[in-house]
Amino acid sequence: MTERVTVHSEGLALSGVLHPSPGPRAIVLTGPFTGVKEQVTGLYAERFAAEGFTTLTFDHRGFGESEGRPQHEDSQGKLADLRAAVSLLDGHEVALVGICLGGGYAMRAAATDPRVVAVAGIAGAYNSPAWFVRRMGREAYGKALSQMIERYDDFLPAVAAEGEAAMPGEEPWEYYSQHPANWTNRVTRGSLHSLMTLDVLGVRPLLPPSLIVHGRRDDYCSPELAELMAADETVWLDSERHTDFYDQEAYVSQAVTATAEFLRRR
Repeated sequence: MTERVTVHSEGLALSGVLHPSPGPRAIVLTGPFTGVKEQVTGLYAERFAAEGFTTLTFDHRGFGESEGRPQHEDSQGKLADLRAAVSLLDGHEVALVGICLGGGYAMRAAATDPRVVAVAGIAGAYNSPAWFVRRMGREAYGKALSQMIERYDDFLPAVAAEGEAAMPGEEPWEYYSQHPANWTNRVTRGSLHSLMTLDVLGVRPLLPPSLIVHGRRDDYCSPELAELMAADETVWLDSERHTDFYDQEAYVSQAVTATAEFLRRR
């Protein structure tokens, strides 16, 4: 049984789906860049509900069926959305679970919301501007940000098998081209600026009990950053691709089992 719910965040109405379960434990899910609730988080919400958790998945502002600036990644806004989602589950023991980019947002949100009892990232993106600068060089990093600011309001494809896109390559294209429900293949260039300047690693000392589940190989969310995040517990899986954690049964099952067991111990 599911319920359609509305999360109210800073005057915006966000479309959500609640899976009620007996007991006090609940999970708020947040997912991949440009993702909507009918995709990755929807699958994980069903799986965690089957494990006995009340689950809430929703479209962040600007995406899917929610209000907000269309197809624009607003990092501070998404953190506000997560606080609002936790408020909707008042009376529960709420954990945050994020997949892909949502892993980083879950960590950031958990670090600044004392109502959150635990946090988990699955194939997460634990962004760090300082890490980007070390990898790219200060000049190249600054040039990239400048170009994003100059064309801040312009759109580009979210995914493309070839050519320019926010997430280029066959792997994201293969997943998203098969999952169009309420999803739009475009995003603002300003969204990339938001991602490149979001610091997740810096909140590590502020986290509640934390778990990371990550693939040893991942071309889109760095295993090095997952290791540097230094969660209380880390589970490494031998996946071949980042998107294996989106819908491949073997890896989704392992991630759900590890996370459910971790959360029951909190």
